[in-house]
Amino acid sequence: MEIEKPNNTSQPIAKRRFLLYGFLILFLLLLAFAGGLAVGTYTSVRDEILDSRGTVDIAKVINLYGKTRSNEVSFDQFWEVWDKVKRNYVDQPVSEVELFYGAISGLVAALGDPHSVYFPPVEAEEFARDLSGEFEGIGAEIGIRDNQLVIIAPLPGAPAEIAGLQAGDKVWAIDDEDTYGIKLDAAVAKIRGPRGTEVKLTVTHNGFETASDIVVVRDKITIPTVDWKMLPDSDSIAYLRISYFNQDTWLDFDKSVREILRATPKGMILDLRSNPGGFLETAIDIASEWVKQGVVVSEKNGDGYVVEHKSRGAHRLRDLPTVVLVDEGTASGSEIVAGALQDYGAAKLIGQKTFGKGSVQDFEVLFDGSGLKLTIAKWFTPKGRKIDGEGIVPDIVIEEMFAEVKSATANEAGEFEVVEVKDKGLEKALELL
Repeated sequence: MEIEKPNNTSQPIAKRRFLLYGFLILFLLLLAFAGGLAVGTYTSVRDEILDSRGTVDIAKVINLYGKTRSNEVSFDQFWEVWDKVKRNYVDQPVSEVELFYGAISGLVAALGDPHSVYFPPVEAEEFARDLSGEFEGIGAEIGIRDNQLVIIAPLPGAPAEIAGLQAGDKVWAIDDEDTYGIKLDAAVAKIRGPRGTEVKLTVTHNGFETASDIVVVRDKITIPTVDWKMLPDSDSIAYLRISYFNQDTWLDFDKSVREILRATPKGMILDLRSNPGGFLETAIDIASEWVKQGVVVSEKNGDGYVVEHKSRGAHRLRDLPTVVLVDEGTASGSEIVAGALQDYGAAKLIGQKTFGKGSVQDFEVLFDGSGLKLTIAKWFTPKGRKIDGEGIVPDIVIEEMFAEVKSATANEAGEFEVVEVKDKGLEKALELL
């Protein structure tokens, strides 16, 4: 259930709107009184914004503003503001470098897309390092949904998971600073930090009434992307987990597949739970191991142009009965894999509806070391299902993925201790296979 923002957060917004309207009124009046304007012009503007009692009518001000806006952009105004800031700002000197990078950051932010970000050189280097699978932070993929910061998926064994963060958690505050309306890159910058330092996140699992503070100790995050094992007490069932799609994933996956096939399994469980995605090409290569031919995923750009990414490779797992585990932390590239295997009937999906992050970002390092991550297209499954904002619904839905088994008798404090956590998704997958 979506949680509404507490009423007290609306007060600053109302004040800002009041100040904005006040600024518009002041601007128009100053414009009317400016030197050189004819009295007739002043009278015209006055008539436009005053009601019958001679007081300012906000609706008329907004309407007048709409009439005077132009769809044409003049870069003369940009340089005029640049010069005014450089010349008149109170704290001098003003850094032209910071103005330059700030202006470009604002340009990209004006798209209103949390996944499109401009990175100045230092931040671009950090982002590129993240893609390599190693960084310092809490180890969680975060995103923006309905202007609210959310945890897409904590990485297995990372500080975020150890501290108790869960996929789908809403993050109301970072170190007591409200996050409503925050930009994704700003949130990342606040959460990330040197190894050994702490960050406090105010989160809620299922409602604002249950919001609690979780302190996470940052650490060096090295993402092990692929792990596998033959499940004990099963009829030769292989369990393969992919936690992320980075630059090392395909090599690790390829090695694991060769080892699995040597063990001659009768079936496989592919665990994509809490997998936040990553490289598109890696997702296509992995899905292709089950899909012998046809489109794995298609992407449509803003002009309606469609690019189809077709199956490739050796298709080594095409005849192996497979079940895929997904949850609300399954996002992006992992949704591509899950959607393709479901559409072709190559696997049954078990778990919860996936996150629904189905947009394509292109990351380009520019000549000065800065970088641009720009959304260039949206993803669709082989049957044309939209992933972005929709997610993938599994064939078998499990509301509660893990169940706690508690002791039959209470301890000295009167509490029933958890003695075991059952993986209901894994149990159901084994049942199907």
